Amino acid sequence: MSSALDVKELDAAIGGKQILNDLTIEVPFGEIHALMGPNGSGKSTLCHVLTGKAEYEVLDGSAMVDGKDLMSLAVDERSRVGLLQSFQYPTEVPGVRLREFLLQAAEERGIPADEAAERIAAEAERFGMDRFLDRSLNQDLSGGEKKRSEIFQMAVLRPRMAMLDEIDSGLDIDAVKQVAEAVEGMRSPDLGVLIITHYSRILRYLTPDRIHVMIGGRIVDSGGSELAEELEAGGYEAVRERLGIERAATDEPERKPADFFTDTPFDI
Repeated sequence: MSSALDVKELDAAIGGKQILNDLTIEVPFGEIHALMGPNGSGKSTLCHVLTGKAEYEVLDGSAMVDGKDLMSLAVDERSRVGLLQSFQYPTEVPGVRLREFLLQAAEERGIPADEAAERIAAEAERFGMDRFLDRSLNQDLSGGEKKRSEIFQMAVLRPRMAMLDEIDSGLDIDAVKQVAEAVEGMRSPDLGVLIITHYSRILRYLTPDRIHVMIGGRIVDSGGSELAEELEAGGYEAVRERLGIERAATDEPERKPADFFTDTPFDI
């Protein structure tokens, strides 16, 4: 069986500057993986490249979702084969109701209207989104409500591979816990999930099958809970020292371990 996501030796650039360097990562179906790294390491760039954002240039390598070559597909076609991205800062869309948005998205994914309506009703009750269905998409929602709405949309559309970019960014501890529990509740043998973050705190509330550390546009280490514990204790500098990776002149200032548990959002 093919993996939900299979990226091999991916090189990518923007504005003539290479960001991703020989990046390889695989997320099997049924698993939740966490991709962690400091600001500027290329985590969000990976999302943009996989979803086909126009400014990004793929230099080499391959990327597949459910055995299908992403690089040969247009942006909308990548969605239709089952790739979904949850955004760090969900956009407000005045005048477009959440229910209408999901019905249209479901239609584009080939989901019959009656089945889509049933999914919306069931998942709205599950995620407490009933009162938002007839309100404009993300308008006047709190940060936590927007992130919960993203997970709700994922539950309705049922992608094959979900990339959750900074799903915990800007949330207080209670909201992080709620979002983490919602993601954990989405586990399925038909779904792969990649949570992209530089906070260890969300890992308190869910159990990823594997954790990857990204520095300098490549995956430098992968492991289990022990890797999260190392990051919590010593930050990314501890990983650099263990692996003998020198800091680049453009690297962000290294934060103290305690900073991984602040509620301050970072734009990557």
